Amino acid sequence: METETLALASEIDFSMWGLFARATLTVKFVMLLLILASFWAWATIIQKWLAYRRAEAEARQFEAAFWSGEPLDELYRKLGPEPEGRAASVFAAGMAEWQRSHRDDGALIPGAQARIDRSMNVAIQRESEDLEKGLPFLATVGSTAPFIGLFGTVWGIMNAFVEIAEQQNTNLAVVAPGIAEALLATGLGLLAAIPAVIFYNKLSTDANRLVGGYEAFADEFTTILSRQLDS
Repeated sequence: METETLALASEIDFSMWGLFARATLTVKFVMLLLILASFWAWATIIQKWLAYRRAEAEARQFEAAFWSGEPLDELYRKLGPEPEGRAASVFAAGMAEWQRSHRDDGALIPGAQARIDRSMNVAIQRESEDLEKGLPFLATVGSTAPFIGLFGTVWGIMNAFVEIAEQQNTNLAVVAPGIAEALLATGLGLLAAIPAVIFYNKLSTDANRLVGGYEAFADEFTTILSRQLDS
């Protein structure tokens, strides 16, 4: 009897596709949802990683130009009012307000420094929101994917027990396929969640570091303009 059961079990296809094909419609939907979430999460991870590396390179290039000793008005003229770099955009926002704060006779309109600070803060906030775009999705996948997979597992095991009751047979050949299909859903949930959590933490740290750099530059730029205002 045991030999016959093992022989029947060995004939069952336990490959990923075989387990998916035998799963119920609900479990299939859960698996497809988790696979889609995993692919989307990896696409977001790759896109954000490339964007952050590009932002770091742009920041280094801009800082080299800013501290090169070139007059700020000339640097702003070269960059234009809407430069591509994020750090350059913060600088352009401050310079644009600086130039708008001068009257026709060359005197400054009162409250210029406060307006410059607000302009750069708005630019930093805009860049921060763009840098963090997509990260909430990674957090959502990391927190919900295991539970979605667990739902698929519970549903699959429930159907496995129903099949056992209908066949009135607890042989390995009857029990094993249903349990394996159910556990596959949990495995897919963890496969989606673990990278999402790891890279969410990593990318969040990178985004905070970049924004911190923009804020530090804004403070330094404000100090430079403040000296000109005092003089």
